[in-house]
Amino acid sequence: MARRISNYVSYKEVIYSETAIRKGIDNTPNEEQIKRIILLANKLFDPLRVWCGGRVKINSVFRSKRLNELIGGSRSSQHMANKGAAIDIDDNYGNKTNLEMFHYIKDNLEFDQLIAEFPVDGQPSWIHASYNEGNNRGNVLIATKLNGRTKYVLYEGNESLLG
Repeated sequence: MARRISNYVSYKEVIYSETAIRKGIDNTPNEEQIKRIILLANKLFDPLRVWCGGRVKINSVFRSKRLNELIGGSRSSQHMANKGAAIDIDDNYGNKTNLEMFHYIKDNLEFDQLIAEFPVDGQPSWIHASYNEGNNRGNVLIATKLNGRTKYVLYEGNESLLG
């Protein structure tokens, strides 16, 4: 039986990375990182999954330091689960839209950061959410491209970027 992180998240989903597989990079979290990921899954992902009433695609959870460097991730990325943990999700199964999930998380769940990533016609391409037990800031951002570079803007005051 596959190791479970939570009711709706498997260990395999947590460590999966096409880049890590292709490049032969070890993407195994340590026990402390697993504890942070379990909190993220139980406090944020599982309640969202229940609300959606069906599957939610997980794009990324854990990244080893080497994997994060290779893909150009932030040096302080919570995907490395050193301070909190992060998940990228995308509802391509038709249960709820990314925008609906974004608003549900924003309005109903505790989180550290919630980012609507690169909206197209008001719909986030995917959602990044992080959880940091006891230190959740509740930051709500929108990631956009400006002159080829990623720019993060506060959601408040820029709601028009989302439908």
